[in-house]
Amino acid sequence: MPVAPAPNRPILPATLIGAAAQFLFTLNIARPSILMFDEVHYVPAARKLLALLGPANIEHPLLGKTLIAAGIWAFGDNQFGWRLPSTLAATAVVLGVFGILWVLFHNTRTAVFGALFTMLNFTVFIQARIGMLDGFMAAFLVLALLALLHAAYAPPGRVWRQWILGSVLLGLAVGVKWAAAPYVAWVALGFLALRWRDRGAPRHWHGLGTLPALALLGAVSVASYCLTFAPAFFYASEPMTLAGLIPFQQTMYLQQTQILPPHPYQSSWWSWPLMIRPIWYLYEPADGAQRGVLLLGNPAILWGGLIAVAWCGWTGLRTRAWTLLGIAGLWGASLLIWAIIPKSLGFFYYYYPSTIWLSLALGAAAQRWPARRKHWDDAYLAVAAVLFVYFYPIISAAALPGPPAFKYWMWLPSWA
Repeated sequence: MPVAPAPNRPILPATLIGAAAQFLFTLNIARPSILMFDEVHYVPAARKLLALLGPANIEHPLLGKTLIAAGIWAFGDNQFGWRLPSTLAATAVVLGVFGILWVLFHNTRTAVFGALFTMLNFTVFIQARIGMLDGFMAAFLVLALLALLHAAYAPPGRVWRQWILGSVLLGLAVGVKWAAAPYVAWVALGFLALRWRDRGAPRHWHGLGTLPALALLGAVSVASYCLTFAPAFFYASEPMTLAGLIPFQQTMYLQQTQILPPHPYQSSWWSWPLMIRPIWYLYEPADGAQRGVLLLGNPAILWGGLIAVAWCGWTGLRTRAWTLLGIAGLWGASLLIWAIIPKSLGFFYYYYPSTIWLSLALGAAAQRWPARRKHWDDAYLAVAAVLFVYFYPIISAAALPGPPAFKYWMWLPSWA
């Protein structure tokens, strides 16, 4: 069971990890100099949004493209402008995981391990270095969870502010991609589950009534989502209107649920945890060399994280440890989304938020297991680091010897 946060927060370790993550994510971000993968959709849409010309890429809300547009405005219409906002989002994810584990366990080592697993996961590294929407959505989701956990332990005078902040961040996540919308429901269900667990002796969210909290969660998240459409009201062509905002959601829904032709990188949701079909974001000559970016997870984290999730679930049930059950349930719920959402095609990058929750499970395992398996966590973190270095050439768009070079890293035939 979670306990109240300790008064002395580990500011220095968090600062050092955040600086290291930002350096790692930004290093050589200019390669490749060409647009890769879905940047071909989102960067042109961001350019059009920056100029307020009119609607573009209407199947998704505006916020993610607005953030890319902000990068272009601040750093120029180049690789830095397209991608630097994504590096900030990924650093926020790393620090958010650090904060979540600190709030749950009040153990600096646990928070550090979870943050390092997050930083060394290829999915986080790659999404940090591309102008796509998923990195922004994940950052808002992680920060929303952190704010809502802070609310659980905040004094009555501050619980409302933290709850509202978490609700705003959830709305912003949905304002990036609709895939974040189910998390609002998961938060509500988790809140009700803890209220039921604490019935008769409230231990969380002191001063926050159940019905007002749920009403506030819904109203604030919806309002925040709607506000992300503000730039559309200033389009030179086909500007948004208040009367058209609700019907536009139906247009977006039809765009997102249309039947699409088969794609060589498509995969089913149940295959993502096994990492059967990753995606080549890039594999072509660029900037004078053969380069590649394979969206793949760190095997030690994606496969080992499944064991950690199972351990969290089993131990949570056996010992009635709701914190561990919540971590396992969060991963399971994040995957369940894709079993429900009516998408005609699925892709491995949809699994991105789930890969972040795996780091929470690994951090929790590192917190509970050292007494039984001394230094296992140090060794496992070292394995993750070695794998990061081993795969670095094909997750960072480094120069490769030639077109056949990718075979060196193909552990499974389906990865090619």
